[in-house]
Amino acid sequence: MTGRDPLSEEFHEHGLPRELSGFAHRVLVVAALAFSAYQIVVAAFHPLSSLVIRSLHVGFLLLLIFMLYPASGKGRSGRIPWYDWIAAFGAFALATYHWIFEADLIQRSGDPGDADLMVGAIVMFLLFEGARRILGLALPVVCGLFLAYGVFGQHLPEAIAHRGYGLDQIVGQLYLSSEGIYGIPTLVSATYIFLFILFGAFLEHAGMIHLFNSLALGLVGHARGGPAKVAVISSGFMGTISGSGVANVLTVGQFTIPLMKRFGYSSIFAGAVEATASMGGQIMPPVMGAVAFIMAETLNVPYADIVKAAVIPALLYYFTAFWMVHLEAGRKNLLGLPEDQCPNPWQALKESWYLVLPLAVLVGMLFHGFTPMFSGMMGLALTAILILGAAIAARINQAAFRYVFWLAMGLSAASFAEWGITPVLATIGVLSLICLRIQGGRKTLHTMRASLTDGARQALPVGIACAIVGVIVGVLTLTGAASNFAGFILGVGETSLFLSLFLTMIVCLILGMGIPTIPNYIITSSIAAPALLKLGVPLIVGHMFVFYFGIMADLTPPVALAAFAAASIAKASPMRIGFKATQIAIAGFVVPYMAVYEPMLMMQGDPSLPGVAYIVAKAILAIVLWGAAAIGYLRAPLAWPERVVVAGAALLLVAAIPLTDEIGFGLAAMFFVWHEVRYRKLRRG
Repeated sequence: MTGRDPLSEEFHEHGLPRELSGFAHRVLVVAALAFSAYQIVVAAFHPLSSLVIRSLHVGFLLLLIFMLYPASGKGRSGRIPWYDWIAAFGAFALATYHWIFEADLIQRSGDPGDADLMVGAIVMFLLFEGARRILGLALPVVCGLFLAYGVFGQHLPEAIAHRGYGLDQIVGQLYLSSEGIYGIPTLVSATYIFLFILFGAFLEHAGMIHLFNSLALGLVGHARGGPAKVAVISSGFMGTISGSGVANVLTVGQFTIPLMKRFGYSSIFAGAVEATASMGGQIMPPVMGAVAFIMAETLNVPYADIVKAAVIPALLYYFTAFWMVHLEAGRKNLLGLPEDQCPNPWQALKESWYLVLPLAVLVGMLFHGFTPMFSGMMGLALTAILILGAAIAARINQAAFRYVFWLAMGLSAASFAEWGITPVLATIGVLSLICLRIQGGRKTLHTMRASLTDGARQALPVGIACAIVGVIVGVLTLTGAASNFAGFILGVGETSLFLSLFLTMIVCLILGMGIPTIPNYIITSSIAAPALLKLGVPLIVGHMFVFYFGIMADLTPPVALAAFAAASIAKASPMRIGFKATQIAIAGFVVPYMAVYEPMLMMQGDPSLPGVAYIVAKAILAIVLWGAAAIGYLRAPLAWPERVVVAGAALLLVAAIPLTDEIGFGLAAMFFVWHEVRYRKLRRG
């Protein structure tokens, strides 16, 4: 009797969902559509108070989670048991408590009644159970430990003890205030994050993945090591609309990993390249990961400032991945695809050009001072209008009329910011009615419906993580416990800033072994980022430092979700893929340190064009040298003495100590001359 191969099964990043059918499936679709409609109405008109919006958002999350995810793997039938029906609709009913009794809760603020405490306790229990079902046990256990600290912390040793709090104070802090489960992370999830997830779902269903793959194949598919370069570029493109690294692996990787294997890359390297490239999606503007929105709200800075800080490091990250696959292809003499098998990128762009417009409008609005919510709403609306418009334009026979139609659409798009929400939604309604009357139009409307339901499903893990991590934030705020760890980091930093940074990195990587990027960032930024600020690290740079290492935790073994996702497609060891991905993504480890010592790398401090150009050039040279040392190849295979010299030069360029740049440039120049002489001798020999 043989055991089951875990790699032969489909990888699920977030629990094992039920495959519903019949009545249960119809209820699920209606609930998901209602969730998306609610979030669009909230974004467009903001009809409710902030706390009520957050409460209903969490209610919708729990409603869908209890319908979709069973209590255990044995419950994955197509039916929903009676107790999950009760939990689902009970959680949603309790979510209306803040709405129905809003005035009463305000009047007795700070003095909760028995009913308030009972409802709060039940909601907390349902939240922990919902998070366990979709995210696994690790995050609820971590949050449970913080909750236990809030209840029993007065009995701990004096160094970490607090003065003691009653259950009414703890429940009031976590459920009735805006500093617990309905804190800033939930607010951001209920506003910006959901809209941008929906935006990405619409573009995916409209064919954006196919466009990205066609562009990448056409641009670099025929080059040396083309299939792996396609993976890097396609995943980078995908990162502009999707902030989930694992989701990128499971979408783009279905195409790129088999392609890499077919052209000579090993399963391990193919999986590692895709995992590395996909994880970069969380730092690739403009739609980055959900953490970026939480960071902007937490720091009270425009989202465009976060985007500007992330641009150069994101490009360096992808340059690293591209350079590593280029060197690996040279070392193994791997060729690209035949040119006749590569699509024409300009033809692909000509056919689907309208899909690029929403992304361009989104970027333009963000950098012209519009809020992320308004920009995301308009980007989403424009995507819907263009999808419907493309279906209508396909039925217009005469070219002249078709051009007039697209011109009208373009003028409409240019006027979006002046129109306001209501005319835009009315336009979508009119185009939808037209689609009902034309051949093939109903298929487009089905695509729209699928985008709305998929967007709601994709928001579940992000939203529930934002809600439950509020337990940690609430306890830290109530007890002031964050100051203890921050004081320790400050104490270390008095002797060495590098040691403080290294300690923060280790905490991020350890937390990332069990919990997603969002709670990882929220926990470590609450504790470590203020300490780094006091040590002289610029505010955004300190938070980005924590953010980056929260992302890198998904690549580093033993718990590397991106590696496990890639392993399910590549049919290789996830541990070996994780170690290889860590090697490929070395810039993800180095760039944050460089940014701390050279804030201009993130456009902080007092950036000047010559200063930024110098730092970027130095970083690129360091990446080129590190790639050569790690792969053991540049224009020809490197001998071990060469690899030692080139690695030393790369490390000196990264360090921010006097004279290290000069010594690093000197070693690099010596290496290039040495290697060129060896290369010419090899060619003559």
